[in-house]
Amino acid sequence: MHILITGGAGFIGSHVVRYFVDTYPEYSITNLDKLTYAGNLENLRDVEDRSNYRFVRGDITDGAVMLELFEKELFDGVIHLAAESHVDRSIANPTGFVMTNVLGTVNLLNAARALWQDDYSGKLFYHVSTDEVYGALGGEGMFTEETSYDPHSPYSASKASSDHFVRAYHDTYGLPVVISNCSNNYGPCQFPEKLIPLFINNIRNNKPLPVYGKGENVRDWLWVIDHARAIDMIYHKGKQGETYNIGGNNEWTNIALIRLLCSIMDRKLGRPEGESGKLITCVTDRAGHDFRYAIDSSKLQRELGWTPSLQFEEGLEKTVDWYLENSTWLDHIASGEYLKRVTNE
Repeated sequence: MHILITGGAGFIGSHVVRYFVDTYPEYSITNLDKLTYAGNLENLRDVEDRSNYRFVRGDITDGAVMLELFEKELFDGVIHLAAESHVDRSIANPTGFVMTNVLGTVNLLNAARALWQDDYSGKLFYHVSTDEVYGALGGEGMFTEETSYDPHSPYSASKASSDHFVRAYHDTYGLPVVISNCSNNYGPCQFPEKLIPLFINNIRNNKPLPVYGKGENVRDWLWVIDHARAIDMIYHKGKQGETYNIGGNNEWTNIALIRLLCSIMDRKLGRPEGESGKLITCVTDRAGHDFRYAIDSSKLQRELGWTPSLQFEEGLEKTVDWYLENSTWLDHIASGEYLKRVTNE
């Protein structure tokens, strides 16, 4: 089986690539990534020489290039993770998110449909999405696969649109698809514009920890390797045309998470307890900031047998350990050194 994984040099994508390369040595795995600021080939140094792995640099917004790639490589399946994903960046540049997340997805759908030519046996287009398409929750309830879409940011609107296109291609053309919507991921190799790696790096360097509003917004946190496991199960056992929610069952307010992170960092760095907490700085809340996300992943657990392997406290300890043990990785991001590994293999 030859599988294309898009966005495979990014945070979640690199873990999915590694998981499939390691778990299925008989598969051929092609990693397609444009290598924008968040794509980092250092994430995949441990698998870059494997015989069943290949990297291709390419832009999913170029439909002709995607069609040529599909015709050349004859992919049996697609796991589509390539996306612009940072909400603040989407507020500053919504058009870029439309181009990548909507047009890029449609280009991949067109290429898959053209290659498979209505002979869909053994083929699958797996679209990885986000819980943010559902909007926001109050103090009660959880998102299910039946929750109506209600996106509130240009990012979530672009992902919602891409989800609708994937379903439309299934309903209109019979294209075999599955979709998963996940909660906030955390773990190794996350680009340090996101909360956890950003704050780990800031604490290392005694920089302020900017908290939106009072930090009362709630998120459900998912260990990224558990996400990769879920993607594997859904790809191989999921029902075509279905949606599966993936959540970590770990709801935390931002401020509680940050205080826990500060405590862990003080202990790991040998600082007095409470020292890092002094870096917390409240800033003006983000425009359209959703109050709470919470994922009900009971369908995935019931039908495919997936369960998260880590609770948040244990996963956060492991995450902190990784970033402290791989401080060079963080430093390369800050300096731009990682960009020197860009290649056109």
